[in-house]
Amino acid sequence: MKRTLVRYKKSAFGRYVSRNQKYAPILFFMGGFIFDTLTLGRIDRVYDTVVLCSHMTLLSITLYLFNLADDGKWKNTFIDRYSEYFPLAIQFFFGALSSAFVIYFFRSVSLSKTMVFFILLVLLLFANEFLKKKISNKYLQFSVYFFISFTFFTFMVPTLIKEMNTFIFIISGLLSLGCTLALILFIYSSSPSTRAEISLTKLISGILSIYLVINVFYYFNLIPPVPLAMETGLVAHNVRKTNNEYIVTYERDEWYVFWRTHNINFHRHAGERVYVFTSIFAPTAIKKSIFHRWQWYNPKTGRWEITEDIGFEVTGGRDQGYRGYTYKNNLKEGNWEVHIITQEELLLGVVGFEIKNTSEPHKESMVTKTF
Repeated sequence: MKRTLVRYKKSAFGRYVSRNQKYAPILFFMGGFIFDTLTLGRIDRVYDTVVLCSHMTLLSITLYLFNLADDGKWKNTFIDRYSEYFPLAIQFFFGALSSAFVIYFFRSVSLSKTMVFFILLVLLLFANEFLKKKISNKYLQFSVYFFISFTFFTFMVPTLIKEMNTFIFIISGLLSLGCTLALILFIYSSSPSTRAEISLTKLISGILSIYLVINVFYYFNLIPPVPLAMETGLVAHNVRKTNNEYIVTYERDEWYVFWRTHNINFHRHAGERVYVFTSIFAPTAIKKSIFHRWQWYNPKTGRWEITEDIGFEVTGGRDQGYRGYTYKNNLKEGNWEVHIITQEELLLGVVGFEIKNTSEPHKESMVTKTF
């Protein structure tokens, strides 16, 4: 094995990696991201569950090995030969786990939260690269670890027990907090160098602050109700169900508007219904009540007015999501939003549109699609 490593370091590829080693953490982060993007599909598949649990377990083990390396704990062992690669492995698992959450968490048609989450992970990655002092790196590594661990448990617990609600979210958060603190205390008690470099009180306070912030976000409905995700959401002129298929007629947007399927300008003639069609992904055996909250923007008061909540139950298991629709008659002209929410009023997505009355049926850019 040692001769193999020597040959690798002397090879052209090994010399190239050595010259560009400052970019290696970013490349390993992106490598983990790309790996899971290409291989993962559904959170409730056995393969996906095994991969995510393996990533989380190996990340925890690598963090332990890395933080004890400076104490000479692994001296004259085979682990010592690979200790220089521990930071790269940590970056790989950070990238792999965050990519999985991007895949699962951000399948919603509402992109605002997905971008915030992803940008936060990228900023943490770059902060980890630019901070030079080890004390800062250790605080950051455990903070990122807890953030990823929290997200991991909020996915896994509802998927495994086939139920999701606020109580399950709290249990998931407490499991994550307990596991993270146990790992920190185990490393702290085993590593003199770690005890010399960090303040345990400061580190635990930081972890508890992150825990509190995430729960505040959840309380104010700023976190989507994972593992549910909205696959499709559009406003339509007609929806009908035939042989377990939904045939949806809607106005297609311009070709260059790639981020949205339907035209936000809904041309409605007298007596026509307005439909909102959605498909919600849920893991197998999870059942959840979903509501379409219809809201109209009152230009006189400058506020959104709730007109009605119309609900239906989602049953998990279908790859393209559980399909459903609601409709309303005699809607006013102006701006409308339909919020797709859970019974706890957690937001899955928003379908926004503007109603414009016309004297004749609108046929331009009209398309019919089967879901």
